[in-house]
Amino acid sequence: MSTSSRASASTLPVLTSLIFLTAAACSSDEPSDPPAGGAGGSSVGSGGSRGGAGGSGGSQAGGSGGGAAGQGGAGGAAAGSGGSPGGAGGAAAGAGGAMGGQGGAMGGQGGGDAGAMDVANPPAERFSFFVTSLEGMRRLSGSQNGFGGDLRYGEANGLAGADKICTELAESSMPGAGAKGWRAFLSAAEGPEGQPVHAIDRLGDGPWYDRLGRIVAMTKADLLNTRPRGADPAIINDLPNEFGVPNRRPDPAQPAVDNHHFLTGSDDEGRLFGPTATCNSWSTTAAAGRPRIGFSWPAGNRQHWISGQNEGGCGAGVNLENTGGSDPSNPIVGSGGGYGGIYCFANVP
Repeated sequence: MSTSSRASASTLPVLTSLIFLTAAACSSDEPSDPPAGGAGGSSVGSGGSRGGAGGSGGSQAGGSGGGAAGQGGAGGAAAGSGGSPGGAGGAAAGAGGAMGGQGGAMGGQGGGDAGAMDVANPPAERFSFFVTSLEGMRRLSGSQNGFGGDLRYGEANGLAGADKICTELAESSMPGAGAKGWRAFLSAAEGPEGQPVHAIDRLGDGPWYDRLGRIVAMTKADLLNTRPRGADPAIINDLPNEFGVPNRRPDPAQPAVDNHHFLTGSDDEGRLFGPTATCNSWSTTAAAGRPRIGFSWPAGNRQHWISGQNEGGCGAGVNLENTGGSDPSNPIVGSGGGYGGIYCFANVP
């Protein structure tokens, strides 16, 4: 036998051993480290915080909606679709949410630790309620004083303009959400057909969820309570804005503000409060009368989210300090603590 033949023969047992050990490692119950790439991605996905929508074999990062580390599931971050922190929507956060990713605040498709959430629908599909933020009202109105009682916003009437405000804020918060058919929770003394309009009749049948997928109310009957019946305890006493954050303190680095007066024009059944309670059906800042408001968060005996008291007037203006209630000598929509915000509901939850 030649020297080269003897070398080849002596190498065979070593190669065989290596093949056997490799096969054993692959079939072990202990998972091996995922590859650095996966079909979903590169180091950061579009909108994702760290992970992938789940490459076919998982990845350390990448893809459009990412979780922390895809481990072998199409859509898997730390867990498979519907799993506990992960799922197709990603572990760390929802689209436009706290930390990025496509599908939800602290869980994937129905995942996360929020057991109260509807596991059948990711937060992007559930988003169907918010209160308009001061930042949003200022941005759309082009004024630091907001819209006041004139909500037409380029439309033929105040209700249509208010619906447009809701639609644009929803879309800016979550692209695609503007197509859900948003309605402002407002009554009007005279609607487009010349008849009174009741806020509760403008809504679909529910259910409604906030920007992060937390339940607000399942039915209209649940809405018609001092606070929405069945609402998630985290939001029932501080209804969240379009960003999904508590509106009383949208900036955690700043003190809470007195901003809970929200225009409704409605009684506690969601029906027209009276002919002078809607700023000429939300078409003017100079109307006689005082618009009816509800409280987005309760304070003392001021609790009802739909109907609590009459504001100072229809003028545009902002007051974020506790001045003891509405002030008719200051005829603005925010005299008692607010800025003329409105409640927005989607008819397609």
